[in-house]
Amino acid sequence: MAKQDDPTEGSTPAAGPDAEGGTGAATKIAPKRKPRSQTKHETKQLPPYNVVLLDDDDHTYEYVIEMLGKVFAHPVERAMQMAKEVDSSGRVIVLTTHKERAEFKRDQVLGFGPDARIAACTQSMKAVIEPAEAGGE
Repeated sequence: MAKQDDPTEGSTPAAGPDAEGGTGAATKIAPKRKPRSQTKHETKQLPPYNVVLLDDDDHTYEYVIEMLGKVFAHPVERAMQMAKEVDSSGRVIVLTTHKERAEFKRDQVLGFGPDARIAACTQSMKAVIEPAEAGGE
């Protein structure tokens, strides 16, 4: 019978208890981790601004309703309420948002163009932005 090689011959000893009670395997020491910061990062809210539409006598209700629908995506019923309010009180808040978006929307109102239904109308309606009061709309 041919001599077979011993599979354990020449191999490293299995990890097991050694004479000193250790395992014989190298013990890894985990690096110490720094504790995570206990402060929570909170997202700061941008201060709100109102886009305010100002009344004039150069634009029809239809123009106002159309413009509010196209620029602000207000439904016809809401746009009609806003048109009545701007006509009766001289101004109406049409949107409350952060400053950059408020400026963009104001500029869209200013660039909407004249009311083609009125021959003497030569410009868009006026709109301004203003800081919204805390707890406001």
